[in-house]
Amino acid sequence: MSEGSRGDEVLAARRAKLEALREAGIEPFALRFPDATPAGAVREAHGALGPDEVTETRVRVAGRIVLFRRQGRLTFATLRDRTGEIQLFISRDELGDGYEVTKLLDLGDWVGAEGAVMTTKKGELSVRVASLTVLTKTLRPLPEKFHGLRDVEARHRQRYLDLIANPEVAERVRQKAAVLAAIRRHLDRRGFVEVETPVLQTVPGGGMARPFLTHHETLDIPLYLRIALELFHKRLLVGGLERVYEIGRTFRNEGVSTKYNPEFTMLEAYQAYADYEEMMDLVQGLVLASADALGSRRVIYQGVELDLDGEWPRRTVVELASEAVARELSLDTPIEDLRALCRERGLEPHDGWGAGKLILELFEKLAESQLMQPTLVKDFPREVSPLARPHRDDPRLTEHFDLIMGGMEIAPAYSELTDPDEQRARFELQRERASAGEVETHPFDEEFLVALEHGMPPAGGLGLGIDRLLVVLTDAPSIREVILFPTLKPEER
Repeated sequence: MSEGSRGDEVLAARRAKLEALREAGIEPFALRFPDATPAGAVREAHGALGPDEVTETRVRVAGRIVLFRRQGRLTFATLRDRTGEIQLFISRDELGDGYEVTKLLDLGDWVGAEGAVMTTKKGELSVRVASLTVLTKTLRPLPEKFHGLRDVEARHRQRYLDLIANPEVAERVRQKAAVLAAIRRHLDRRGFVEVETPVLQTVPGGGMARPFLTHHETLDIPLYLRIALELFHKRLLVGGLERVYEIGRTFRNEGVSTKYNPEFTMLEAYQAYADYEEMMDLVQGLVLASADALGSRRVIYQGVELDLDGEWPRRTVVELASEAVARELSLDTPIEDLRALCRERGLEPHDGWGAGKLILELFEKLAESQLMQPTLVKDFPREVSPLARPHRDDPRLTEHFDLIMGGMEIAPAYSELTDPDEQRARFELQRERASAGEVETHPFDEEFLVALEHGMPPAGGLGLGIDRLLVVLTDAPSIREVILFPTLKPEER
């Protein structure tokens, strides 16, 4: 018999049981099952019971059947809910004619049960079922040997099966929720206000990335999914909201890899009267709060122990690029020398790149991936940082830093540019580079310039990639492991 035929038989058998339930007057898709006690709470309250004990405590439990075996007049079913597992001890003697329903149950079905807490002769904590309720009849079986579901594509495409088969997936969901709550607490305690800004934008500003384009039919205008939250937050600073943050979905029409997903979660926060030094302290506090929420400031990522305590190194882009090529570099290094260094290392410099962009390319391609311990990489060249304030000591640089951890950029941050004339000149430079053929440049945003002309206070701002942070803190092999439904190419059917 072919695999397809066997599958069809399994589906038919389950549908037959569905009809048998209905014929027996049993609703196979229940409306509700109130007042169920979580399995974890039952275990916590009765974990000290010895073998073969029956208590007078009655509980109601509900969940999915993940193990199921019949032994004559007894049926044992392991029930899983959000807090753990509990065994159901189902006997014909206890249920009488109601025991017949067990013949219509399958692995994967959802049931509710009520009965006394007990232990079996082998000491397994159980509920001695006095009443059994079918909550949902499952029409498709769990995957073959579902506890071993490991095909990465299948796991990401059918995350619901992944959650059933691999408990660590649900744990990452809880970890992400804990980190988001910790970040909100950290910012709320410091007087930040959580805000919401547009996802659909007429100008996709705040970063240099290729946006997704759509069209609004009624207004007959193009709109873009946001690539960053920044420019609307700065408008709020102009309006007098001095400390704001937002945790929101962000979209970039770029490659898919272990570090990139087109849709991801970003925190952005802006603080009036602060600079990038204060943002370094803030981002370190946010990361430590996140690690504390997960239980430890010592993290193992890809076999390397990361120690988040203590002072984080603060290094410049030029220093790190120089170390990577074993030669002292500066913004005065001849352009042709920098291009030659790039080519020697397999990089392909664009004809229009200046010294700053070439040095950044050397840093990003040769040094960044080697920075496993948290490192604050600062003082980016002005030509690659169109929204940051010129450096107080060298106007060819900007007060821009990136937190690099686990070899990835986790959080860029700036002393923000508040001079509208300087911002206009930066936008003009970006427009020239776009005209020269560069794909990732910052678009010109006249409305934002008008807002800046109304006066924005000095400020520091940061963006923190929540998903990448979770990758490092939970030792995930890919960003897809911390995004419940990552972007995938549609499956051919």
